[in-house]
Amino acid sequence: MSVTRRQLLWAGAGIGAAGALAACSSGTGGSKDAAASGASSEQPRSGGTLKVGALGKASAVTRDPHGSQANESDYLILSLVYDTLAVPGESTNTAPRLATGWKPSEDLKTWQFTIAEGAKFHDGTPVTADDVVFSLKRLRATPAGASRLPGIKAEGISAAGPKTVVLVSDYANADLPLLTRLTTFVVKKDTKDDAIAGAPGTGPFKLDWFRDGNARLVRNEDWYGGKVLLDAIEVSIFESPQALANALLAGQVDVASNVGAVAARTAESRKDIQILRRPNDMAMPVVMRTADGPFADPKVREALRLAVDREAMVKQVLSGYGTIGNDVLGTGDPAFAKDLPQRRRDLDRAKQLLTEAGFDTSKTYDLLTTEDISGLAESATLFATQVREAGVKINVVKQDSKNFWDESWLKAPLYTTYWGTNDSVVFFASKTMVSESGQNEAGWKEPSFDEAYRKALGTADPAERAKALHQLQEIEYAKSGYLLWGMADGIDLAGTAVRNLPKLPGYGRVQLEKTWLAR
Repeated sequence: MSVTRRQLLWAGAGIGAAGALAACSSGTGGSKDAAASGASSEQPRSGGTLKVGALGKASAVTRDPHGSQANESDYLILSLVYDTLAVPGESTNTAPRLATGWKPSEDLKTWQFTIAEGAKFHDGTPVTADDVVFSLKRLRATPAGASRLPGIKAEGISAAGPKTVVLVSDYANADLPLLTRLTTFVVKKDTKDDAIAGAPGTGPFKLDWFRDGNARLVRNEDWYGGKVLLDAIEVSIFESPQALANALLAGQVDVASNVGAVAARTAESRKDIQILRRPNDMAMPVVMRTADGPFADPKVREALRLAVDREAMVKQVLSGYGTIGNDVLGTGDPAFAKDLPQRRRDLDRAKQLLTEAGFDTSKTYDLLTTEDISGLAESATLFATQVREAGVKINVVKQDSKNFWDESWLKAPLYTTYWGTNDSVVFFASKTMVSESGQNEAGWKEPSFDEAYRKALGTADPAERAKALHQLQEIEYAKSGYLLWGMADGIDLAGTAVRNLPKLPGYGRVQLEKTWLAR
């Protein structure tokens, strides 16, 4: 599994339609979160230990920065210890991190990335282009490597001097910097797999200790990116949103990360709790496999989309902390096709389509889900209740996180998934829908969609690019395997002493080097 399900967002260096995404998809939920999100007039101060609670399962703990990170707690730890080449920015979707800049060739196939001066590993060794090349090739060799670096083969990753990395795409890609915001964590060249756990990183914090998914990280005094304010961060793993919220309310942690709408409702009356809200932040679609099985017929998929009461899903599953969806991923993209007709519940039409498709309503179909994030399993249960009114009998099967991602994801005929922040239309197309995607969640192969995707990536003219992106979404809306009933707000809870929590979506949410404590 890739961490992109939960937190990881890419964006495209401000190129084309993706450029203004950060401003459109970040935000806060009101006056209660002003201090936590950095709106305070206080002067930042150094020192203190920030205690962060994050969701995760003990059975799914990993320490490999290029591995399958099912736990938000693991991703948080790795993101603080290791740096990616780029990150989300305050005023641009892709900002420099370990790479200070990048430039394309005229044909948009070859890109050069420059490594930051003064960047060092935690053991004091300078970072070189060879380290980055080794890390990217290691990432590319993972089971999901093709989707993490789509269009870039191992032979297309090379060094051009001690501080320059060259990435060559198989096709023109104006959005290639998007890829460097994935898990492009950098480790030292020739790090062995059996030594990857605890391998020195380049990030703003160093690993002090790690036990059973919990960790203590201490400030990297020599971080190339500037002064880090906190002395240390302690990350604690929690198995459920309720346990995490209770720990925050009891003062056991300073921050409850991505804790969900129910916890936000509980905290609304608490003056000692700050709520940081990122509207329209997380997608939790139902995936219907298109390649084969009972949902391969487009009429059946359309019937299920029409059987869902989206308003009720948002109200009940998300406690109103969200917005209705329209079966197209990338709702925060300025190029998002808002003119597509909003699907509404139509049980009569749903039943008619099921009859036309010859769908067997005498059978009961399993819907696989997990409790990885707040509301996911609840969405499956409500979905099953709603589609029953159209004659479709659904049995909700809750799986352990590890079993779900290892055995059901990408394989089951019907399951829930999640993508932990809003991103661009191109991002989701490249990750989950083009035919060659390693994370093609519905097994969808649609030549017209692939063609529109390639045209969008290879088009520099804004008007032509906009047309291609709209066509892309029209095809997704009509034919894909996604039923996106709504978008959930991202919610963190924090104690009153916490200042300047990042409010950017996705990967930006775990950039805690400028967070500080007013105590």
